[in-house]
This record gives sequence, C-alpha cells and structure tokens, in this order.
Amino acid sequence: MALDVPYRSVPDMFLKRVADSPDRHAFAHPAPDDSGPVWLTWEQVGQRAKAIASGLHGLGVGLEDPVAILANTRLEWVLADFGIMCAGGATTTVYPTTEPDDAVYIIADSGSRVLFAENPAQAAKIAGADLPALTHVVLFDGTPDPAAGVPQLTLAELEERGAAALGAEPDLIDMLVAGIGPDHLATLIYTSGTTGRPKGVELLHGGWCWEGVAQAELGLLRVDDLQYLWLPLSHSFGKTLLCGATHVGLPTYVDGRVDKLVELLGVVRPTLMCGAPRVFEKVYNKAVTTAQGAGGAKAKIFAWGVSVGKEKVALEQAGKPVPTGLRLKYALAEKLVFSKLQARLGGRMRVLVSGAAPLSKEIATFFAAANLPISEGYGLTETSAGAFVNPPGGLKIGSVGRAMGDLECRIDTDGEILVRGRPVMRGYHNLPQETAEAFTDDGFFRTGDIGTLDDDGYLRITDRKKDLVKTSGGKYVAPSHIEGMFKAVCPYTSQAVVIGQARNYCTMLVTLDPDAIKGWAAGTPLEGSDYTTIVTSPQAREMVEGYVAELNTRLNRWETIKKVTILPRDLTIEDGEVTPSLKIKRRSVETNFAGEIDKMYEGTLAEL
Repeated sequence: MALDVPYRSVPDMFLKRVADSPDRHAFAHPAPDDSGPVWLTWEQVGQRAKAIASGLHGLGVGLEDPVAILANTRLEWVLADFGIMCAGGATTTVYPTTEPDDAVYIIADSGSRVLFAENPAQAAKIAGADLPALTHVVLFDGTPDPAAGVPQLTLAELEERGAAALGAEPDLIDMLVAGIGPDHLATLIYTSGTTGRPKGVELLHGGWCWEGVAQAELGLLRVDDLQYLWLPLSHSFGKTLLCGATHVGLPTYVDGRVDKLVELLGVVRPTLMCGAPRVFEKVYNKAVTTAQGAGGAKAKIFAWGVSVGKEKVALEQAGKPVPTGLRLKYALAEKLVFSKLQARLGGRMRVLVSGAAPLSKEIATFFAAANLPISEGYGLTETSAGAFVNPPGGLKIGSVGRAMGDLECRIDTDGEILVRGRPVMRGYHNLPQETAEAFTDDGFFRTGDIGTLDDDGYLRITDRKKDLVKTSGGKYVAPSHIEGMFKAVCPYTSQAVVIGQARNYCTMLVTLDPDAIKGWAAGTPLEGSDYTTIVTSPQAREMVEGYVAELNTRLNRWETIKKVTILPRDLTIEDGEVTPSLKIKRRSVETNFAGEIDKMYEGTLAEL
C-alpha cells in the first residue's frame, strides 16, 4: 500500500509545520553555561529560515542551485538548511573534518554558489581555490575577512538583508516554495568512499518528505517526544531526523559536541536519541567496567541483574510469556542495577535507534535487558538514510527491522540487498556511468550489502559485499560480525579491525577505550600512566589476548584470530581511518598500520 505523503517538498512540509504549531518548541541550542536547552519556537525558526532564504535569493540562488554548509552540528546548520531549501536551492553537505583539498573538490564538483562556513578557520579551507561558481561565503561565527578572494558576510548580515527584502515583498518565500516539487533536488551528500574521490548523492524533496512520514507511521517519533540530535548533519542519518521532527512537530535539542553527550543527557533528559553503535558501546563499556571495578557484592549484583534481564529478553524474543517469578526478579534487577543506567541516559528514554554501522547482538541484548531496547535500523546515503528499522514494541535483536513505508526490497541471487522506492537517490552527481551501474534494469538500487529476509519481513545483514574477507584457503569471513562479538566480549575495546584478505589466517588490530582502560589500570602499577604506556604494557596485552581466546571459542575454525596487535592510539577521523559516522575505513587502516599487520604474518606464507 502506497505511503501517503501530503507534501510537495521539504519547505512545503516546514512552512505547514510553522503554520500549524507556531508557539510550540521547535529546536534548541545549548545555553552558554550548559545549564540546559535554549528554545526557539516554530514561528521563530520559520522567521529566521525565511530571512535566510530571502537573503540567498538576493545573492542569486535559484531552483536546484547548490549551496554548501561546512560546519558542525548546531542550530545555525538547521536554520541554514531550511533557508537554502526555502530559496529553492539544494544543500551540499561538507563535514567539518574534511581536509581542504576534499572540501574544495566537493564545493567545485557540486557547483555550489554560496558557502556557509562555521568560522574563518573553516572558510580558510577554500582560500586561493579556483571556484568560479562560488560568489559568497557566509560565516556562522567570527568576523568576515575583507581581503578574502570570495566576498564574506555574517549570517546575521544575510538575515538582515533577507528580512529587509521580505518587508518589500512579503510573499516572496511562498512563491518560491510553490515552485518546488517532489522531484527537485534537495540535497547533495558526498559519500566518504574508501578510495578515490567522494561521490555526490542526489537526494530529492519527495524522498525526504517520505522519510518524515515513514518515521512517524512506525511510532519512532511522537509529538510528545524530546529529541537529542548530536549526529553529523552532513550525514544522511542526521538529516533524515530533521525531516521526521518537522513532519511530527517534536522538539529537538541540537548539539554536535560528542564529548558533552553523556554529561548533557542528564540535563536535557530526552525521550528519543539516535546514534552510531560507538555511542552505545561506550555506555556499555562504562557500565560493565564500573561494575567490575567495584568488585565484591556490587559486581555480583550487577552480574545477577544482567543475567535476569537476558533471561527475560530471551523469552520475549522467542515469543514466550515471562513467568511471574521472573517478572518479580526483573523488577528488583531494574531497581538495583538498570535504574542507574537509565538515569545516566536522562531517565526518560523512550526510543533509542542505532544506525550507520552494525550493532553487536550482545550489546543490543544488554540494552534490551536494561529496558532500554535499541531499534537497530539500516540505510545508506543513497536511500536518504532510513530504509529498514525495528519498530518500537517489535524488536528482533540481530536484525535491522522491516522495510519502512512502502519501500520495496528483494534479495539478489548472490545475496545482495536490492531496494526500490521514493527515498532512493536520483543518481550520482555528474557520474552517469556509476549511476547506471548502481541500479538493476528494473530500477532497484544495489546496496552492496549482503543479507536475508525472514518470513516476517525482517532483514538481517550478513556483511558488506565489498568487505567480505576471503582467506587464502578460500573461506569467506565476515569481519564486522567478528568485530562486534569482540567488542561485547572485551568491554575495554574502542575499535577492532579483522585482517585476513588473501592471508592464510585471520588477525586483528585493536584499540582500547581511553576512559575504560584508565579505570582498568586503577589500583595497579600502571595507575596514573598515560594512554600509550597503558595500552602497550605487557599487562594490557595479556588482558586482550585473554579476551581474544574467549572470542575464539565462539568462532568457526577458519574465523579464529591467531594474532592480535594493540595499537598505541585510537583510530581517528583526522587520519582517515573512520568516517564521520564512525564506520571503519578498512583500506586506510590497513595502509596506515601496514607495518604492524606485516609483523603478524612474518614467517608465514601470507599471500598466494
């Protein structure tokens, strides 16, 4: 049955939301002292977005003209995005961690006419570059440089100009929005590919509006929710949540400071939060290592509570009733153990959603046991993020849920997941051959992921088609599956990368979580040592090797990890080893740590 989407475009949806609930809370930014959210109403957001749109119109931005945003997740990003689309333009997203060469490439390839830059340091990334289409740079913070090659102005100045123009032509934005349809370009998001230049994914207004309606239909978003939005808005996952919030009209606190996330959850007290698995892994690590560090009765009570919770979850997942005795034990476990974890997340959490990378089944089970079930979902930039998700109350741990809305899915003969529907991209910008290769003859998008559908329509991802490792013995290994298992086994893990392509056995690179490992070192001779000293110590190696031995008991013979190396630092976005959505870039990791990998294969016939 076709999903009813009652909007022509994102700005049509946005202006209807402003008109329907002008006085309700819309978006908030952090107070300067982090004492809590500072809210804008939908009317206030509407006024500012219209002023930005009018200002952009005055700078010559027209229908489908790309306008770039190079900034962290913050309220101004949201306002600029709505302003761009209300002017008829298409938002080109650029991660704030993007190196200057790639930033220039994206702005040039997209043909962006205006750039919103967070501050002069971000604007400096394009200094001296040949960008003939770019006419202006608008700064969120800082002072414009009068000597800049491309004229600069502040966001406040752009809004002032736009507001003045609207005074003379008050119906301007309504006229512009009336000319935008579902098949017009809304967004260009450049995928952070593992090799070569990033590709611009063309996403349309109709797809984003579909996303907003589909999220609401599943019960993921409700008008009485409060969302904490920290995800990169340059990424499709963050962007699709803006569409859901606009359709539903729920209030959203916007704050991209990941280092403040856990601290501020208790202040903001959201009911809804979406994230990448790394965030949930850190919460898990903290809970487990704190309990283990406490020792004695506290550690025993924690272990008992988790076992009770897992017993309850196992029955629920099997569709079996939970006996009264177990319910009573669980009520006590929740009071003694899980209430503390729930409080750490603000105490009001209704929905947690995980996406952007695989979530370990063990960690998903732990959160479900704590009465904090995580609705794992799945999608790609090319599908406007949301494609599949576990609906609230319909969780199947280990799956990424059912297809959203009226999205079509089928599994190809080689196991590849194929999807077709409204949120799928128009194509790759300026890349007709790559666009043609991405689709089947009957219009299904090739996701590049391998998976299976069960009888209830729930999808399970086996692995990335391109990430499957084939050992020199001809056996296939799914790295992300093993890595997820290890993160659940070893609560001190930050990242794990399985190596084995064309090798005669599998090895693993491991990085340790800075917070967790300092707690582990407390009370030992390593207490007070710096991170590198701790992780390169014989004691840390012995600890990790013990967990690898435990992991190996759960693996097939050809999957077992024969050697492990603990890296002296964590993987970083800046070194190109993880994407801004925290996915591992395997080729970059293997290049950056080639020496460490080679040592694990010394003296063996590593390659055929």
